[in-house]
Amino acid sequence: MTKEEALLFLKEKRKTMNVLNSVISMVYWDMEVVAPIESIEHWGEILGYLSAQYHQLTTDTRIEEALEVLAVSIQELDQYEKRLVEIFSDLYQQNKKIPESLKRDLSMAIAVGKKYWKKAKEAGDYEIFKPHLKRIIDLLQQQAEFVGYQGHIYNALLDDYEKGMTVEVLDGVFATLKVGLLNLLEEVMNDKHLVMDPPKGPFPKEMQEELIYFMLDKMGYRFREAGRVDEVEHPFTISLGPKDVRVTTHYYEDTIESALFSSMHEGGHAIYEQNMPHEQAEYGINVAPSTGIHESQSRFYENIIGRSYSCWHAFYKDLQKIIPAYQGVSLEEFYQMVNDVVPSLIRTEADEVTYSLHIIIRYEIEKLMISGEIGVDEIPALWNEKYKEYLGVEPKNDSEGVLQDVHWADGMIGYFPSYALGNLYGAQFYHQMKKDIPDVMETVAAGDLSVVFNWLKENVHSHGNLYKPGELVEYVTGEPLNPNYYLDYLREKYLNRKPAITMRIAKG
Repeated sequence: MTKEEALLFLKEKRKTMNVLNSVISMVYWDMEVVAPIESIEHWGEILGYLSAQYHQLTTDTRIEEALEVLAVSIQELDQYEKRLVEIFSDLYQQNKKIPESLKRDLSMAIAVGKKYWKKAKEAGDYEIFKPHLKRIIDLLQQQAEFVGYQGHIYNALLDDYEKGMTVEVLDGVFATLKVGLLNLLEEVMNDKHLVMDPPKGPFPKEMQEELIYFMLDKMGYRFREAGRVDEVEHPFTISLGPKDVRVTTHYYEDTIESALFSSMHEGGHAIYEQNMPHEQAEYGINVAPSTGIHESQSRFYENIIGRSYSCWHAFYKDLQKIIPAYQGVSLEEFYQMVNDVVPSLIRTEADEVTYSLHIIIRYEIEKLMISGEIGVDEIPALWNEKYKEYLGVEPKNDSEGVLQDVHWADGMIGYFPSYALGNLYGAQFYHQMKKDIPDVMETVAAGDLSVVFNWLKENVHSHGNLYKPGELVEYVTGEPLNPNYYLDYLREKYLNRKPAITMRIAKG
């Protein structure tokens, strides 16, 4: 095999993998959005088969032959070719260690586990889901042992989502973040003011759809030509290809905030997917370098833009027109509502100050359960204990406690840190954006979000997976990840900036 033949082989292999990924994504989307519940195990078997096929693609021994040929002439390759080699090397070395049967068993366990997670959440009974969680944990522990790791076993799972990140590094980052957040929370709580309660519905689904379509359009998500919006229990975004990026949301008739901000969150993911360097798909760089970088884009649009005074200075009159119940609520009152700091139980509804504490709780529990230091019987009590310690609240049932997130049922142990890392990456990008465009928020206040869209496209989206996450942050901002940018952003917003953000006095 010559150098040219090796490069062509890897690029053709990448194209085939991209096609199969689209098929897998299509099946997953169908399972989550439209498939009847009784069909889930059948579709789970199909996903297991497709996962096995993907595993075979990534463990083809000819990949190793091509990599050996290219290793000899690595300095002659351009930047894209070197990244192709690096991506395939990581993928091959990892997947060849994992038995195909384990991949299939894990896919099936996840499909069944999600079915029972839904039943458990509806019933508020962790016991229904517990044996399925144990099965998923057992299989992930086996996978980690096959792959191998240095230090903590959690590193083997974390690396799947945040390439290059380790427990040893993350513990330090999260320690700084936790202390900063707890101190800020105490300061905010010591200056309590009443915030007007938001109007109560009913807000029909059709009315909320009009609002989120309006905001997604302003953000730049092309949901009409190259995507769609559907309703599910737990919102997600999925890419079926460069011209088909789909988002989901969930509507509650008594509030508009949940669907509005979760849709802006998912829209941030979708914009990223739509603006990847798809012309370089054969090199494997038409994807995000990590889930943390992906979350930086969704959290950016949801919070830094979506909960900013500038955003609603531009669009609040449109919201009032679509949702008449808000016509009696001033812009100032609305801004305070959507930025109200209230320690709560539900992660997806959490304010910016407390949100990352939800993630730190899950991270601390995940490390213990994947290392075997705690068993599945102990998880709910530990969950409740940490919520009481960090946020001063206790779940009344398992649905608002340990069962609230689908991630463990999805086998995504190691994913949660991405949300907090996304906050940190996003704030550091925002700091650089303001240096590059000092009047960026004034432009947003005038109703023009294209300046944000274009900066993110040029500086983040267009690079895809050309850089590892840490490298991308340093390339864009000129320095490594620094959690203090996020803490500074929060302090400026919640303590120093006018209009002041206030905190509802807890009743009772």
